[in-house]
Amino acid sequence: MIMNSLDAIFAPESVAIIGASTTPGKVGHDIFANILKGGFTGTLYPVNPKAKSVLSVRAFPTIRDVPDTVDLAMIVLSPQETLKAVEASVEHGVKGLVIVSAGFREVGAEGLEIENRIVAVCREAGIRLVGPNCLGVINPMPAIRLNASFSARMPATGNISFISQSGALCTAVLDFAADRDFGFSKFISIGNKADVDEMDLLRYFHEDRDTAVIMLYLEELRRGAEFIEVVKEITSGNRPTPVLIIKSGRTRAGAQAAASHTGALAGTEAVYEAIFKQSGVIRADTVDELFDFANVFAYKQESALGKMRRKLPDGNRVAIVTNAGGPGIIATDMTVSSDLRLAQFQKETIEDLAQHLPQTANIHNPVDIIGDATQDRYESALRTVINDPGVDGALVILTPQSMTNALGTAEAIVRVARRTRKPILCCFMGIIDVSPGVKFLQEHGYPVYKFPENTAKAFSALYKYSHWLNRDQLPALTLAHDRAQAAALIQRCLKEGRTYLGELDGLDLLRCYGFQTLPTQLASNEKEAANIAEAMGFPVVMKIVSDQIIHKSDAGGVVVGLQNREETEAAYRRITASARRYNPQAFIRGVLVQKMAPKGEEVIIGMNRYGVGPLLMFGLGGIFVEVFRDVVFRLAPIDRNEAYGMIREIRGWQLLQGFRGRPEADTDTLERLMLCLSDMVTNHPEIKEIDINPLLVHPQGQGATVADCRIILSPG
Repeated sequence: MIMNSLDAIFAPESVAIIGASTTPGKVGHDIFANILKGGFTGTLYPVNPKAKSVLSVRAFPTIRDVPDTVDLAMIVLSPQETLKAVEASVEHGVKGLVIVSAGFREVGAEGLEIENRIVAVCREAGIRLVGPNCLGVINPMPAIRLNASFSARMPATGNISFISQSGALCTAVLDFAADRDFGFSKFISIGNKADVDEMDLLRYFHEDRDTAVIMLYLEELRRGAEFIEVVKEITSGNRPTPVLIIKSGRTRAGAQAAASHTGALAGTEAVYEAIFKQSGVIRADTVDELFDFANVFAYKQESALGKMRRKLPDGNRVAIVTNAGGPGIIATDMTVSSDLRLAQFQKETIEDLAQHLPQTANIHNPVDIIGDATQDRYESALRTVINDPGVDGALVILTPQSMTNALGTAEAIVRVARRTRKPILCCFMGIIDVSPGVKFLQEHGYPVYKFPENTAKAFSALYKYSHWLNRDQLPALTLAHDRAQAAALIQRCLKEGRTYLGELDGLDLLRCYGFQTLPTQLASNEKEAANIAEAMGFPVVMKIVSDQIIHKSDAGGVVVGLQNREETEAAYRRITASARRYNPQAFIRGVLVQKMAPKGEEVIIGMNRYGVGPLLMFGLGGIFVEVFRDVVFRLAPIDRNEAYGMIREIRGWQLLQGFRGRPEADTDTLERLMLCLSDMVTNHPEIKEIDINPLLVHPQGQGATVADCRIILSPG
């Protein structure tokens, strides 16, 4: 249905420009002119009640007056007139609409109302709508040649489709692409996303046989969980297609003022990073980098049998062959900083290099074959290193010396590359002197970069995508939850007007989802506290209980390691006095007495509902969580693979592996608890924020214990 409905927009046989103008410089004139000059293979109709013709093409007063069927109507009118034109287009049987005009939801309530009415008309008629407030749509493929936009430049034909939420960026991207001789299959600006959005287009381009790579400029997502589901299928399904994204707003700005550590650390950046990781997206930091990545994915390299295929590395071990030391060092630095590793050559490889290279050459990685290197020397060195079992791919760097034959070297590289399934990326530094070699490589499907750092980053993007495609699929865990009891507890608290759950209710809720907790009781006076502690057995921990005091340590409301009655009674007095000084208005319900937990590594797991869905957090816990910020995020629900990845993604993962004689932590239990948390926050949308901090992870096979928790509920 998506293919059929969007075909009218991307591959129409007839187009009407409603609002076509006779005045050059006006959008309605320039769009019509661009379609006309672009060589559109279909029929074009200008619609203008005041003109007999536009650029010598007969004009029609309204869409109703066009004598033939119209597949696509482009509308360039005021909002009120646009609504009328949409209604008339529906009556005429138009199959697709693109509204270029602005003045809708982006300007306020009145514009939003008109936009909503337009969407309602289109949905009732089963017509797809792009825009409003967009650049338009471009299909440069020879069978269509449609430039239905106000960009005067028709891009070259290629196998990359580009989606942008910014029309202004589109014109810059088209200019940039022309400078780099970069081609597209489809190109679209989606504007307000009143109907067609990035989800529709991602599905459409995935099914499009002319599209090998999808590029997306993103400002916001409205459907995070659905994005993950759809894009994961695109990037790793039966016909995997790389999705490359540049997202505006890379800073951490946007973290909420929240009661939980998770809420305080999470922000829009954390949300998008989680979404991209879960869906297999390759993220670029700049437009230049976006094109570098697209370049490496768009090319399909020629094999010895003449077949073209995309080559992906099995791992991240890279060999570098260069005729200049400096660029080789730069490439080495960028390799390490781009999550790649400099390959360690086998003894046989080093011996072979020593036999065929000059004594002044460096036979270890990076291989410096010296400035006077001929194409034969490049070929010999490259063949040797690429055949090393410890090498997953190669970067070849050429600087133009007086004796350098750029074309001959390019031919040598292709001869070697045809006989290996490992990717080889090239960096030919310069412009004029290396241009014959660059052209030859590009014609045979080998991307070429001007600088070593670009080459290394592009290889890293290849590796990340290969790692995503070949990721392990862990078997699902069987989890048993008491969902009904958890729901009843939440509703009881909300009916009582309590939205902050301390440990008493919080631990009860966590037990419903399989969390191991400690014996815990509330004491209302010091003697009761001592009796409780004596009954459960020393040592114990004591904590203030007050809905108005969330961060208990800040209020002096926590004492650990109490060994007897006297210490317990004194701690009760000290805790309550300190809490009253901290917040004289706080209502103190009492002091919690809790059995001291066995030792374990302190981690934090939590959740904050952040716009697009429940955002899970995992990281090192305790009092240093906001100091070191060693945390990672994923959008719930997650599966076991994502839980496994989160635990191993933090910098502190080494501590959980048994660092310096410490026992290895029970990460199997930790994976299970991350899934339990995911299920809990997915099943109970009333949970707004949650921190389990610290969660004490005991040695392998001994589980994990909740030492403290806080949960914030929201009735809405």
